[in-house]
Amino acid sequence: MAGVKAAELIVICFMLLQGFVAALNCTSPTPAALFDELTNHLFPNKLLRPVETFAKPINISISITVAGILGVNEKSQTLSSVIWQVLEWDIEGLNWDEKECAAKRVSVPRDNLWVPDIHLKQLLDEASSTKTPYVYLYNTGHVYDDKPITVVTSCQLGIYTFPFDIQNCSLTFGSYIHFATDIQMIQGATAEKVLKESQDVIVTSGEWELTDINIADSSLHLDSGSYSEITYYIVLRRRPIAYVVNLLVPSCFLITVDLFSFVLPPQSVDRSSFKMTLILGYTVFLLIMNDLLPVTGEKTPLINVFFSISLALMVASLLETLFITNIQYKPREYSAVPHWLSVLVLRYLAVLVCIPPKQKSNRVTVSLNPSHKAPSANTSATNLSDHQSISDVTLSASLDSPDPVLEQLRMLGRELTAIRVQMDKYCQGTKATQEWEMIGTVIDRLLFGLYIIFIFVSFITIISIWIWNNSFAT
Repeated sequence: MAGVKAAELIVICFMLLQGFVAALNCTSPTPAALFDELTNHLFPNKLLRPVETFAKPINISISITVAGILGVNEKSQTLSSVIWQVLEWDIEGLNWDEKECAAKRVSVPRDNLWVPDIHLKQLLDEASSTKTPYVYLYNTGHVYDDKPITVVTSCQLGIYTFPFDIQNCSLTFGSYIHFATDIQMIQGATAEKVLKESQDVIVTSGEWELTDINIADSSLHLDSGSYSEITYYIVLRRRPIAYVVNLLVPSCFLITVDLFSFVLPPQSVDRSSFKMTLILGYTVFLLIMNDLLPVTGEKTPLINVFFSISLALMVASLLETLFITNIQYKPREYSAVPHWLSVLVLRYLAVLVCIPPKQKSNRVTVSLNPSHKAPSANTSATNLSDHQSISDVTLSASLDSPDPVLEQLRMLGRELTAIRVQMDKYCQGTKATQEWEMIGTVIDRLLFGLYIIFIFVSFITIISIWIWNNSFAT
């Protein structure tokens, strides 16, 4: 046994010195003669890298064709695709005469040849592929290996502009164990050719559309050495029409209906119940369509912000309607408007929403005692003091001459005093109520303006992103 192993080592060393494989000479132009030559000179060396010396690297040409996009998972950040992987390399020293052997190329079992250990760097799941046990071997020593594989790879997805997002996923091919000094990765077909072939053969027409493919050479440098790699950048564009029809259009309809609800009287109970129904319907709509929204991402998608602001505006309009309704039906429970709130809303925000300030009343209070020169102050305490003095005079007069007429006048004075006090209180309450109602009107107009601005900005943003999405595809 030791002698046999020594003989094999001598033969291998001799072959390395003379070349990996010598030229094949077929005894007859038949397939059997060619395979006898391959069995004798090539197949026994399948464990060796087909180069003249180990110090020389072998060039591996790679080309892919994207045959299908199975899906993109935003939650797990993965891309599922079907690709056709083509590897090509040369066996140094191997050749045969095409006429002598009557064949330019033959298909040989893959297990009988040395095959490079090319793998996908972003591979997350075990690649499944259709069994292709044969490769093409040309008379020049060129090997052509083509096989379809289904891969699940990692892809850093950006869903900020969902559903008008464009993803750029990379597929990096390189040797798993061999350094760049042993295997050099070389680009096969150009990016334009790969893109055209992929678009011609792609069989899926679902949510994603293949728009571009770019290729770049790269190297992975580690402490133990560097690896040669080829990276394909797969650019995918999401088809947004399904999300526009199912998400954006119904949401815009509900917001528009809530906008037109401002034409109802703000103090009406029907308006508040109408808005509550809209909020309930919008919440049910979001719950039903929650599965269509992306789950994770580095940034919050704009569509989620759109839905949140829409719901917030609906709730704010409902609270504002409840506030105005409460003022209308319970005016006595509100005290005077704070000065800072009156200045902020009635002086500044009223001008902002184009509501002119309320004109001051020209009503003049006439005193019941014309001979009495009362001060200009119209407080209740002063009026009550004046009427108290009148009652005292009347009382003293009645003591001097007890006349029934004077008694009636005294009772009438007391009733007038009570009426005046009640009227003063009512006027003060009415003024506070009017100020609160004015504040409600200003807030209502302000919220209506915010609604219009929000709808306008949202419309411009959606149209701009949609146009950018379509222009990128072209």
